[in-house]
Parts: sequence; C-alpha cells; structure tokens
Amino acid sequence: MKKNPSFLIQTLGCKLNQLESEAITDTFLKAGFTAAQSGESASVIVINTCTVTSKADQKARRLIRKVLRDYPDSQVIVTGCYAQLDKDELQKLDDGNPQRLYIIKKDEILEFISKNFLEEISHGGTEAQSLINENNPCKSVKISGHYYPSGQFEFNPEKFSSHTRSFLKIQDGCDNKCTYCRIRLARGQSISLDAEEVLSRLRMLEKNHAEAVLTGVNICQYGKKILTTEDTEEHGGRESSRDIINNKNFNLAELLDYLLSNTEKINIRLSSLEPESINEDFVKIISHKRIRPHFHLSVQSCSETVLKRMGRNYNSQIIEKTVTLLRSVKDDPFIACDIITGFPGETKNEFEQTYKLCQKLDFAWIHVFPYSKRKGTPAYSFKENVTDNEVKKRVALFTGLAEKGKIAYIQRWLGREADVIVENRNNDKKQGVCYGVTENYLKALVLHNEDHDLKPGEVFRCRVVKKGKNKDYDVETVLMRRV
Repeated sequence: MKKNPSFLIQTLGCKLNQLESEAITDTFLKAGFTAAQSGESASVIVINTCTVTSKADQKARRLIRKVLRDYPDSQVIVTGCYAQLDKDELQKLDDGNPQRLYIIKKDEILEFISKNFLEEISHGGTEAQSLINENNPCKSVKISGHYYPSGQFEFNPEKFSSHTRSFLKIQDGCDNKCTYCRIRLARGQSISLDAEEVLSRLRMLEKNHAEAVLTGVNICQYGKKILTTEDTEEHGGRESSRDIINNKNFNLAELLDYLLSNTEKINIRLSSLEPESINEDFVKIISHKRIRPHFHLSVQSCSETVLKRMGRNYNSQIIEKTVTLLRSVKDDPFIACDIITGFPGETKNEFEQTYKLCQKLDFAWIHVFPYSKRKGTPAYSFKENVTDNEVKKRVALFTGLAEKGKIAYIQRWLGREADVIVENRNNDKKQGVCYGVTENYLKALVLHNEDHDLKPGEVFRCRVVKKGKNKDYDVETVLMRRV
C-alpha cells in the first residue's frame, strides 16, 4: 500500500498568517496528505513568512536555511509577505541540485504541487493528485456573488489544527500610506469580505468553537467599497464586468452588530485596532458581553511630530480618548499597544512624549519594536537615524514599562473571576492541571478536580488566585463551573 505524502507548516508573523496556515493545513489534509509533527521529515515543508521588520526577514532566512539543511529529502515551499516582495532574494538561498526551494503565492500552493512534483513525492500515486484537483480552494474567486482577487478569501479552514480558538478573516490589505510599512506593498489595497459571507462562516465556526478572532491587515477599514474586475477575455474568455464588493457597505461596528444579532453563543475577539477608528458608536457595540474584553491598539508613537512623519492619522489626544472609551464600556479590559521607537529623527523629547503617555495610560502590555528600515517605503530614505545604542536604551525602557504594566494588571485581577477557554492539557501529565486563555487574554494555569475532563475549546468560569510562576502562564486559576 502506497504511503500518502506528508507535509509540515512553519508559520512566522501575525494572526492573519496563522489563519492562512490553518487554511493551508486544512486543504492539505483534504487532499490526502498526512500531517508530520515538528522535527519529523516531511515530503513538503511550507514556510509562511512575515516581512514586518528586518528581523522578521532575518528569522525567515535562518529558518529556510535550517530546513534545507536539516531536511535534505523534503521539498520546501516559501510563501507569505516576504516571499511576495523578495522572491529573487529568497530563491538564492537554494544552492541544491536539483532545486528543492520554491517561492510561490499561498493560493497557488496546491496547484503547484499537483503540476510539479506530486507524483515524485507520492511514489507515482494518482489518488492524492485527484484529491488536490477536487479540493483546491483557488479554482474560483467568486464568493457570495462577488469576485475577489485570487487568494484573498478562498482560504477558509473548517478545522483548526494548531489553535483551539478559531480565526475568521474579514478583511485584507490596507489603504493607509504609513511611511514605514511594507505589509501594504505585499497585501495591496483594502478589501472586505461580504457581510453575509462573514456571517455564514461565523455560523459554521459557532458549531464547534466557543470563540472566533476576527482578523485582517486592518480590520478598521472593513466595509470600504472596492471595485474588482472579473476575468477578462485574456484570462478565461468571459466578458469583463465590474462588481462592488460588500453590497451592505457595513463599517466594522455595523458588521459586529450584524454578527451578534444573528448568532447565538460564539464569542468574538478583535485583532489590532486603529485609534482614530474608535468612537462612541463603536464602543456601544463592543460593550456586548460576547465581545471579549481584550483590545490591541496600533499606536506606534504618541508624539504628534513623529506620527506626522510616519503618515499616521491621529494624535496623542485621540490615543488617550480611545483608551478612555474602551475602559468605559468594559470592566478593566486588557489593552495592549504597538510602539515603534527609534524612528528616523526621533528626538529625546519625542521619545519622552510617547513614553510618558504610555505610562499614564497604563497599558497591560506594550509590544515595542525598534524601527526597521524597509525597502520600498518612503521612510527608507529618511535621514537623521537614531544611533543603535540609543535605540537599544529606548527599547529597554519600554520593555521595562511593559512588564510593569503586565504585573499591575494581573494584581488588579487577583481574587476576581473570568471565563477561561481551555487550550491544552498539561504537558507534564499531572492530573488536575490544564492551560488556557482568559477572556481578557491572560495565559492561565487552571487547577481543577481530577474528576473533571476538561477538553480543549471548552469554556469554564475560573477564579484568579495568584500570579504565574514562570513565562508559561500569567496567572493561576481555580475552576469554578462550566460555562
């Protein structure tokens, strides 16, 4: 009996990449492949890359070299944002003979395998190729009567192999013109999935999941009208036509209201939000009990002069108002933010403006990034760069502030109750212990009666009893009851 080909996926970067890797996994499994475990050899290894910083690029290159070195019999596919922008640079990493490294778009992966080397890796078998032809999600770009650019919304996993919390992509691309950002170059202009299709997919997830994370490149741009063109005569022979995507033209707040009104129990967590998009109408919607009290703000800087050079569309007053609004409708929500420090020309005074406001706003966590020059962006040519030593000092100060904020937030929650979604049982096989994530995004160790059979994906009400002892979990909790 012939053995089915195997695959392994390595993912770098954001929640959107994680979702798309889950979708690739789902389609590989449908096509008859077997999932290999980390460290095992596989017929095909897919590396899903990120290009948000130069360190992300370096990490991707190191991983590619390691995979090529450690798995000499595997075919290696590199995809994602970095691969989209620097195909030629990455292709040079393969000095093998014959070629084993392929740089391709996500929506072309399965078709590429079926055309190029499936028979070789499946020892001449045709069953897997037949399954690929039947299950390739990229044959059509028509969804709910609308035509989308190939690869943006076809990937829609029915099962999540690596996450107990499901992800739902509602938007892709970005219309902002931030001077430092390379992601928009890879992802293109903002485009939204039709609201009825979003609801349909959320209802499917509701059958098997307690929570869904709504994700995209910039979900605050959800609902913008985007015109796309159906295949022209040169691409399929059909008559050219134009169609407006998202005929309801909902904005994000209206979409959330629509989803909450037409589902029964699934909880919704939001990915990164833009400060200027948070207003009174928006927070009225997110006050709903099924919107998780966890918000991540794309702040980047609190200095108005730096924000202007970055091409951001808000100021420090809007940042402060946004945090106040979010706290007004949720009981001490987990609010985190992104900060870029060492942006070209950032003076000591500009840095201190950002640091002091972040200190005042008491974020539960701060993701701090040293500025990274990205080819193809306007800021790449900006002068007056901050010295490496000074950038390191500023990163260290923000890291200390982030850790202090996290400890203070945990202290405020000691003795309180929160819903916890079980992610996995303990690795050391101790009875009465499992791990999960609280509704307000704290990694939790859950202590429970050994008679309880806690399964990944289930939700329990727990009491927070103490701060975590190590980096594996933020808090220890005691199970109270099933939700």
